[in-house]
Amino acid sequence: MLRKLTLALTLAATPALALVPINEDPVIHDRLLQGFIGDAIANNCPTIKPRTMRALGELNNLRDYALKQGYAADVVRDFVRSKEEKAKFKAEAAAWLAERGAEPGKPETYCKIGEEEIAKGSLAGSLLRSTK
Repeated sequence: MLRKLTLALTLAATPALALVPINEDPVIHDRLLQGFIGDAIANNCPTIKPRTMRALGELNNLRDYALKQGYAADVVRDFVRSKEEKAKFKAEAAAWLAERGAEPGKPETYCKIGEEEIAKGSLAGSLLRSTK
């Protein structure tokens, strides 16, 4: 009996696992980064257009994921609206694209990457459609 009481008190005193900051959640980070990559491709390649409705659906899925993980709605909203976070993601997307050969002012480099991502069926590619 004493053993059960000790175990119960120990479990009750153990703090719940804390969530990582929302900007450090790997699923949220990776999916948002893919969205920013797709956006950069669509903005720089005249033959690739965004799939806006699909992108909105992915954002809604990501919001639902964050809420299910335990993030409060206001935390999710503030994160999505943060100009600082947007700037970080845009810079990371630009670096990712540059590593793959994208060059500002050269649309063909973005088009090449975009066509590759569409062909691979990556998340970024699924957010795009080719008009070729």
